[in-house]
Amino acid sequence: MATQSNLPPVGADSAAEPTTRKRFHILLLIFMTVVINYMDRTNISVAASALSEELALTSVQMGLIFSAFGWTYSILQIPGGITVDLVKARVLYPFILTAWSLATLVQGFVSSFAALVGCRMAIGVFEAPSYPCNNKIVTSWFPENERASAIAVYTSGQFIGLAFLMPVLVVIQNYFGWRGLFIISGIIGIVWAIIWYAFYRDPQDHPSISKKELDLITANTASDDPQQKKDDDNKVTFNAANLKIAFGHKKLWGIYIGQFCLGGALIFFLTWFPTYLVEYRGLDFIKSGFLASVPFLAAFFGVLASGFTSDFLVRKGYSKEFSRKAPIITGLILTMSIVGANYTDDTFWIITFLSIAFFGNGLSSIAWVFVSLIAPKNLVGLVGGCFNFIGGLSAVIVPIVIGLLVEGGDFKPALMFIASLAFVGCCSYLFLVGKVEQIQVKETN
Repeated sequence: MATQSNLPPVGADSAAEPTTRKRFHILLLIFMTVVINYMDRTNISVAASALSEELALTSVQMGLIFSAFGWTYSILQIPGGITVDLVKARVLYPFILTAWSLATLVQGFVSSFAALVGCRMAIGVFEAPSYPCNNKIVTSWFPENERASAIAVYTSGQFIGLAFLMPVLVVIQNYFGWRGLFIISGIIGIVWAIIWYAFYRDPQDHPSISKKELDLITANTASDDPQQKKDDDNKVTFNAANLKIAFGHKKLWGIYIGQFCLGGALIFFLTWFPTYLVEYRGLDFIKSGFLASVPFLAAFFGVLASGFTSDFLVRKGYSKEFSRKAPIITGLILTMSIVGANYTDDTFWIITFLSIAFFGNGLSSIAWVFVSLIAPKNLVGLVGGCFNFIGGLSAVIVPIVIGLLVEGGDFKPALMFIASLAFVGCCSYLFLVGKVEQIQVKETN
């Protein structure tokens, strides 16, 4: 054959082979995994009304159940990020996907508040490395000028997937009950874990990537991603000094706080939103499933608008400060419009205000791009873990705060709380992040 033994397995002479686009196949794998990830986070919100009625749970208890996922998810973000730096995605992702899917499935067999809390905590444990892993894969597979678009595409999976899945999940529960909803969701995840292992490879190990595509990837990512060179990959280690770096820079705290605030609206939509429509706005359960899909569609378009607009501005020569920050700040400002739902009883306007707010949340959600742009080159996974740890605390705090705020039967303070978080996030990006540049760290033995 024409290939030489000293070349990587990427085909023969690059001039004689077509340019592949394998990075987009990998992006599709991530996209579908994110859809499943958020299905297993969110099916509890669909089941909430029936589940709480059958098990006689209060709003405060439901707030704790919604929050339980975030307890372990946030605490394990830093260990998860370290794991991502050390374990290859082809091995790590199928393992955690299978584990959280089994925990999802088991929810269909439990009958107590404590057991539900335990299952939600288990899902948080195994989903913890997922987003640092997503970011590391995109950093490995995409050149910098395509990265925000790639992040936007896979992040959109959490919105477009739920936009179409929300009515489907409602119908599944209507026919099979809330227990059947969890069991079916878990089976889907286990099947997908097998598919991931069969098809995912790192760029250097992919059997059918062309040399042209590999050169395109490595030309722009070698300085950012330790996985681009196996020698660099072998040098990735963890020590206490790394944590000091991850928590010792103002610009990193800017994106950490921003991610926490960004999570406020997202967690509302992933947890309390169906309950808000059914119990506080009096909508029919089936109808609420279809209406609930509208804000998720709006968020999907917000994510795509954010990523592609941001990369377009970069290609046109605008500064990273403007190109990367503008969609996030604009989105957080739009998220504040959620308070408009407090001043109308018309279903159309309620859904409109919520859709504008969730569009803004989607517009802000390319914040992950700042991890690969700002983090030291060998600490992308760790900084990603810290970033998701602080962001994940919103999943711990927000559901409980909302549960307490609505205990008296009024949801207006809860929406004001979400809007105030968006305002704080906007200030964080404006005043803390500063110049967008990679943090340089002196390497020591």
